[in-house]
Amino acid sequence: MALYPQSRAAVEAGLSEVPVFDPSFDIAASRAAAVSAAAADEREDVDQVTDVDADGVRCRLYRPVNSHGVIVHLHGGGFVFHDIDVHDAAARRLANRSGRAVLSVDYRRPPEHRFPAAPDDADTAVRWLSRSRAELGIDGPTYVHGDSAGGNLALVAALRNPGVFRAVALTYPFLDPQAGFESYRTATDGFDPAEAAWYWEKYAATPADLVNPDLAPLLSDRLGSLPPTLVVTSEHDPLRDEGEELARLLAEAGVEVVGTRYLGQLHGFWRHVDVFDAADPLTRQIAGFFAQHA
Repeated sequence: MALYPQSRAAVEAGLSEVPVFDPSFDIAASRAAAVSAAAADEREDVDQVTDVDADGVRCRLYRPVNSHGVIVHLHGGGFVFHDIDVHDAAARRLANRSGRAVLSVDYRRPPEHRFPAAPDDADTAVRWLSRSRAELGIDGPTYVHGDSAGGNLALVAALRNPGVFRAVALTYPFLDPQAGFESYRTATDGFDPAEAAWYWEKYAATPADLVNPDLAPLLSDRLGSLPPTLVVTSEHDPLRDEGEELARLLAEAGVEVVGTRYLGQLHGFWRHVDVFDAADPLTRQIAGFFAQHA
């Protein structure tokens, strides 16, 4: 199916950007630009928003009125980019749509901090949350969500912390360092496979990491340990097939899994409600999936 008009416009707007794999690309400048752009996003009010120190990991806790349960959110950005400030508006929407607290985790990023720094930080935040629930006044189940690279980290967090999460939601997760699926050749609108390769290069500390299930979770032999899982993919996304392969593997392993492909959409659409009509309905789908597993 063809790209939807909003996706076509986004692809055209991105043609003038310097790709990450260009020798002139400036990581620091790109990070700063993303924070600046996100500062202009419209932000919904949430009853309580508090920056917290989760045993050395900077996090932000969003508490809507009468919240029940908590979602650990791990942001996307190819492991290298974005932070809890860039994802502030999205985390607010997730809290408000779900009626649950959201703990957004500011994990360490490569190339300054390579694997396994990010999943280790996620583990630290999860352990801190489990220990601090009573002090924070949080009751109800714990869930985990991540988009793109954050989807990788959310999946790994669920695999490394069995029994902690009531349900998992993964938005176009970034899973396969080998780029071995057909969508890397047939669904590359707006996301060059060379960019994906660059992210893996920056994330992995050694070549051996690229076959470590904590970095490449499709290789995990523990997928059957997962709680109910939602896997969302975009039709026009090189990561589409690896996400759908994950859903297939989970179903074969006996996990309760729902797989949804958003037609006409690009990688990255979820965060941009001002650009993509499908963005807020996806947030509501995630909220509804978690509500089914209250």
